[in-house]
Amino acid sequence: MRAESGIPEHQIRPYQRSDAASWLRCRLLSFFSTNYYDDVAVERPRYAAPAIQRVAVVDEAVVGLIDVAVAGAKATIEVLAVHPEHARRGLGTALLHSVLTELRDAGAVETLDVWTREDVPANRWYLRSGFTEAFSYLHVYKSHEDDAAGFQSPAGLDPPLTAFVHAPREREAELRRRFRRVYVCRRYVRALRGGAATCDTP
Repeated sequence: MRAESGIPEHQIRPYQRSDAASWLRCRLLSFFSTNYYDDVAVERPRYAAPAIQRVAVVDEAVVGLIDVAVAGAKATIEVLAVHPEHARRGLGTALLHSVLTELRDAGAVETLDVWTREDVPANRWYLRSGFTEAFSYLHVYKSHEDDAAGFQSPAGLDPPLTAFVHAPREREAELRRRFRRVYVCRRYVRALRGGAATCDTP
């Protein structure tokens, strides 16, 4: 893509092993201001299923990334991130479009889905990009400051100081009163057949 208005030129290409450190840095920085701020990866994820792995690079530094795992007729976005200094320049849309094109050309995949929490920009972007909400549930974090009642440990151990659990949406009000950190996690789905692989460019 050509550089315009002082914006550095970027290239979207397959992930390479030499991208590992830059990939981890981009993921870390992009998550800082989101509900996933403490979801820190110290190694590049490996997938049991076949995966499409793309990066957006500027001067060989990773500034955007997307991993999509493919299992039969369903594909899932495992991670999609854009470096904050390169946000709102269409990189996320360009990465998504590159994956949509490959999935549609392959022909076997019928749906692409993704799970995300409550960050408003991310949710709005998925909706604008042709995804629809299919399901939701709760992510609940217990911190050392929260009540430990009901949490159990093996014999001889103290109750857990921290915990991460799933819960149904029906218990949202109750759990938000008890725990400081509760998120709605939504599954968005986009059909890949019956229409053009277009997506919104913010």
